[in-house]
Amino acid sequence: MTAVPNEDRAFEDFTVGTAITTAGRTIEMSDILAFAGLTGDHYRLHTDEEFAKNTPFGTRVAHGPLTYAMAVGLIALSGFYGDAILAMKECQSLRARRPVKPGDTIHVEASVVRAEDGKRPDAGVITVHYDVINQSGETVMTFDMVLLARRRTPQGEGQ
Repeated sequence: MTAVPNEDRAFEDFTVGTAITTAGRTIEMSDILAFAGLTGDHYRLHTDEEFAKNTPFGTRVAHGPLTYAMAVGLIALSGFYGDAILAMKECQSLRARRPVKPGDTIHVEASVVRAEDGKRPDAGVITVHYDVINQSGETVMTFDMVLLARRRTPQGEGQ
């Protein structure tokens, strides 16, 4: 089978088991503070080191939604989806499993777990499971993305 350039990818290219492992990204304190500023979420666990020292984590930790956003961004940077994705339908079963601390490096291991016809003849629906992994090999977050992907050939054409 000939490899499909990422920008030309379509629903048909995302069969169950299609997978990617991204490059890593170190989460810096500046990322956490920028996220707090962008969202208005200045909860002390993320922004106050003296407060955070007295928590079970012993230091400030990244916001859960920041870890999620970084994981989505790592997949986007990889080019895995190319131009195939028309819309995000939903995020399912998001679980924060371990804290992400400043200085941690995360990467994503993602694989297609479902590919099915959509309601539109020009699109299908793929579900991609994301495992966000830290530098120690520990899973820090998991979730499933349900995405609407364009079909190369609309359903019913050429059949």
